[in-house]
Amino acid sequence: MGIEIVKGDITKFRADAIVNAANTSLLGGGGVDGAIHRAAGPGLLAECRKLHGCETGKAKITAGYALPARYVIHTPGPVWHGGTAGEDGLLASCYRSCLQLAERHGCRTVAFPSISTGAYRFPLERAAAIAIREISAFLRASKTVRGVALVCFDGRTAAAYEAALERSRRTDA
Repeated sequence: MGIEIVKGDITKFRADAIVNAANTSLLGGGGVDGAIHRAAGPGLLAECRKLHGCETGKAKITAGYALPARYVIHTPGPVWHGGTAGEDGLLASCYRSCLQLAERHGCRTVAFPSISTGAYRFPLERAAAIAIREISAFLRASKTVRGVALVCFDGRTAAAYEAALERSRRTDA
């Protein structure tokens, strides 16, 4: 299955797990985070309260509630500070942490949004390259996760991830 780029709404995407680009409180917010909380229903917020937040670059897992996904994996991405505050490493850690949790919970398919590229202002092309690199490396070694979708809200974001995937394929060839 590998990696696919999809333009769409992650709250409607069918996968074993979807990733929530969360804030560190895990209690909902704007953008993807707010949309996932609204679509999942109040059970998600109640479970997230019990998790006591999450550090940037790490991940925690909950049930999917009213979502078509069995699980939601929450990961707070880094806020962009110009690239001098370890943002690249933190973003890479988000992808690795989410995929490791998915593997431990037997997920074969995982869907990611574009982490940190909205309100957190991480440069889109840079974020896409990091995502493709980390997901590709994980899939090569994974015994369980077989497919990863990058579910992009708009065409500009999808185009950036498509370009990063194509660059990666040319490099690997």
